Amino acid sequence: MDKNIVLIGMPGVGKSTIGVILAKLLGYRFVDTDIVIQEEEKKLLKEIIAEKGTEGFIETENRIIKGLKAERSVIATGGSAVYGAEAMKNLSDDGIVIYLKLDYSKLRYRLGNIKNRGVVIREGQSLSGLYKERAPIYEKYADIIIDENSCNVEKTIIKILDALDEYL
Repeated sequence: MDKNIVLIGMPGVGKSTIGVILAKLLGYRFVDTDIVIQEEEKKLLKEIIAEKGTEGFIETENRIIKGLKAERSVIATGGSAVYGAEAMKNLSDDGIVIYLKLDYSKLRYRLGNIKNRGVVIREGQSLSGLYKERAPIYEKYADIIIDENSCNVEKTIIKILDALDEYL
């Protein structure tokens, strides 16, 4: 398999944690787009959001990810990457997009304080509203959907590997 593996989903579903382990198991590189954005902008995500606002951050994220070049990599995206059509086209052209899906109640428990995480959420929008807005977008872009409910990291990775075997 030479295609990249692209992980999408809400903040807190484990894209980065799972991505690192998956990359090791596949002998792939690991790329975290949030870190790529921070390195390129020389600022933390929450600083970029504070400076540019939600829409400005989404534009920055789209610009950086649409130019991302990766081979034989597991790519963990930020939860808002799906708002960038050009970014998602770049990622899906060379990759298999996997949506890590988690029920809202479990997600809310995992997330805690979303302000410190640099979550892209509009002024006055609730986490529930954000979840309802994004879930159909994740499903639209996904080649594979992994239900993470009642899964630990190990179980999620097994599900991903099984799904990749079936997909390829």
